[in-house]
Amino acid sequence: MNYEAVVFDLDGTLTDSAPGILRCLEFAFERLGRPAPEERVLRKFLGPPLVRSFMDFCGMSEEEAVRGRDAYLERYHTLGWKENRVFPDIRSLLIALKRAGARLSIATGKQGEASAKIARAFWIDHYFDAVVGTASSDHFAEKKDLITRSLAGFSGKAVMIGDRASDIAAANALGMDSVAVLWGYGGRAELEGANPTYLVESVEELAAVLGTELFHSRGFFISLEGNDGCGKSTQADLLHGSLVCLGFDTVKTREPGGSYVAEKIREILLDRANTGMHDMTEAMLYAAARAQHVRDVIRPALQAGKLVLSDRYVDSSVAYQGAGRGLGMELVARINEPAVDGCLPDLTVLLDIDAQDALRRRERASRADRIEMLDDSFHLSVAQAYHELMQLHADRIRPVNATGTPDEVAGRVLSLVHDRMTEAGLI
Repeated sequence: MNYEAVVFDLDGTLTDSAPGILRCLEFAFERLGRPAPEERVLRKFLGPPLVRSFMDFCGMSEEEAVRGRDAYLERYHTLGWKENRVFPDIRSLLIALKRAGARLSIATGKQGEASAKIARAFWIDHYFDAVVGTASSDHFAEKKDLITRSLAGFSGKAVMIGDRASDIAAANALGMDSVAVLWGYGGRAELEGANPTYLVESVEELAAVLGTELFHSRGFFISLEGNDGCGKSTQADLLHGSLVCLGFDTVKTREPGGSYVAEKIREILLDRANTGMHDMTEAMLYAAARAQHVRDVIRPALQAGKLVLSDRYVDSSVAYQGAGRGLGMELVARINEPAVDGCLPDLTVLLDIDAQDALRRRERASRADRIEMLDDSFHLSVAQAYHELMQLHADRIRPVNATGTPDEVAGRVLSLVHDRMTEAGLI
């Protein structure tokens, strides 16, 4: 390591908060009864304290600027703070720095309480020894003072990482090295003019400047299972969106399907015209699609260290063809052994809901496919099979209550994923 302490700016350096900030600014101007400036002006707000920005960029008095800030925060505290995402590779950098023993902190012009909330919500709080922001009454906080507070008397060699000229100027004033990052909001001309010690274009380049390499984790495989109508595909979409915003390189896929050949098999399997298909043929086709899917998508992604999220996997075959079709759960599991070839999920989320309630929900959503149109006894058998599998593979298959709103269920799913990924050392 080239530095013992690393101080990060937040917005534009660790997270891409621009969408939420810009929407909150538009809301604030509407509340003030003023037309919102054009986007190039609004983007100047990305970084500096709000009250100062309203005054400097819009010519407001301090009193009006405070009203603008309060209107901004009205939307920000409910919606805006969520409209954010951790930049790609940032998590890998933080893990590498922490493992190397560096002292990490955040110094931001954003309010301290909001900054700590974001760090917790986006699963990065535990990497930092301090998160320092402004107080609600501190309208003109100096970035160099925030940096000093974030270091809390630390006397070792430290560096400031930021995306705006104000970050670099503060580091220069303190006699610190600085690294300006080009993926944020400052732009090359602004940052070069601030005379940073280093200017980098990528997180990988930043890691090299700091004297480390990005942490390359093993892949992590999550499957979502449950009866038709349990909300599985909705939850797969919501979980995928959350994982991307949390900074994980995530591949979302599905079964049957997920790759070109497997999708062709899917068309045959779900076609309502194929009611004459033999149960064993069906089981073999699902296994064939899975074999292609594993080799085309899942295994390559895991080998590249990515997170794979699959809407259904092998447990569906064991439940649907093994129990629902009556072929036998053990037989179907054996049929799928060469297809899976040892590639099993690290976590299987079982969306647990009454089978009949799930089916009614599914029937209201769209026209049933060839499997969904089977009678209630079939789907009840599938539900029972899932519970048997959960008992048999309790270390892998975890239930989540699938009743409630999609967002409520998504919160439960994300909490479970967080716990399991933490256990695996990936967070």
